[in-house]
Parts: sequence; C-alpha cells; structure tokens
Amino acid sequence: MFRSLEGRTVLVTGGTRGIGRGIAERFGQAGCQVAVVSRTAEDAQAVAAGIGPKALGFGADVSSGAACQALVEQVVNAFGGVDILCANAGIFPSATLEEMTEEDFDHIMAVNLRSLFTCTRAVLPVMKAKGWGRIVATSSVTGPITGFPGWAHYGASKAGQMGFLRTAAIELAPHGITINAVMPGNIHTEGLDGMGDDYLRAMEASIPMGRLGSVMDIANTALFLASEEAAYITGQGIVVDGGQVLPESAMALPQQS
Repeated sequence: MFRSLEGRTVLVTGGTRGIGRGIAERFGQAGCQVAVVSRTAEDAQAVAAGIGPKALGFGADVSSGAACQALVEQVVNAFGGVDILCANAGIFPSATLEEMTEEDFDHIMAVNLRSLFTCTRAVLPVMKAKGWGRIVATSSVTGPITGFPGWAHYGASKAGQMGFLRTAAIELAPHGITINAVMPGNIHTEGLDGMGDDYLRAMEASIPMGRLGSVMDIANTALFLASEEAAYITGQGIVVDGGQVLPESAMALPQQS
C-alpha cells in the first residue's frame, strides 16, 4: 500500500498538454498541491482550474535560469514550498541533419535539456532546507536507447538528460533528494490524433503489447518515483514502452490476432 502524497506540493513544467497535463492531473488526484507551468499563464491557469482548488497555474520560460528562480519563489509563496519537481517541458520538432540549423539545435537543447538544469537548480534550496525532495524528468527511449530520422537533436537532448541526472543524483543524495526519469515510448497524446488511423496502427504493430501507451501510464510512473516507496531509487530511468525497444527486428514480434 502506498503512503499518501497528500499535501505535498508538485511543480509540473510543460503541464498544459499531453504527458505533462496527465502528470499534473494525476498528482492532483493523489491530493497534492499542483503548480501547473506553461509559457502562457492563461493556459496553465485553465488546466489548474480543471484539477481543482489546490492547483494554480503559472507562466514561465523554464529554459531561463532567472525565470525559473522567479517561478519557484511564486510557487513557494503560494503553497509554502516545493516537494516534487516534474521536469516535463519539451519540444520535438523534426529536421534532418542537412536541414537542421545551429539555431534549431540550440533551441531544442535549451527547452529539453537546459530547463532540467535550471529548474533543478531553482528548487534545490527549498528541498535542501526540508531535507526531502523528488525530481522526475520526462526523458524518452529516443536518444538514450533508440534513434529516429529527423530527431538527432531531440535524441541528443534526451540522452543528455540521462547524463545530467546520474551525476546530479550523487550530489543530491546527501540531502534526501532523489532524481530519476520516466522514459516513454510511443504514447497516445493529442499530438497524434491528426496522423490518421493507418499511422497509429503502424505504430501499434511495432509494440509487443499491441497498443500505444496512455498518458496515465507515464503519470503513474512519475507518481511512483515521487513516492516514499521509491526513496531508495535515484539516478535511474524507467522505460515505459510496452516492450517497444525489446524486439531485435519485426520478425521477433508476435502475430497480433
């Protein structure tokens, strides 16, 4: 039986769509005070309103260290602290190596990788003062484990997250703070709805479990990593992909009935 997270304060970046919204909603269901963060405060506030009275929305560019510091100060003023950081902010534009510009590369690194650093640094004083904290990054199987054409910069940013958290875990452990990552495979979010049934069926066919993951599959894993029961887990990534990365080739996949 899990001990309750009720009353803990969670800060969720990229919290208005897809996986981030699911994480924010799941922590709200668990009784947490939820700070939903987006670039646009109005969008974050709309999501927070749907979660309930213990949720508030905030606007911030989390790739900026100064903006992260100001954000954490606002959240502390509103809720009295920050116990859990779910660093979910991320983008995934596609560009081949020939098409990709230095600006494209730098932008995805700033949003996906630097924001993990800036947010982690901003919450550290608050967590260290309490002697307890959980940091959960949303990484990916793409980069740390697999590759996909057009996502060299995205894959590099996600692999970078894993490198960051392994060393961060060592530094944070003496303060009672853990840092881990959820590594999603193919997850059915609103971004896929316009791709058509043929595309979705082809994606499902590459997964041994025969279905795309749900947002709640990822949110529940984040909730576990934030729990007391996960207190001895740090510097790790949990792959949540229905077995997607396991087959040696399509020949290894079972025939779906």
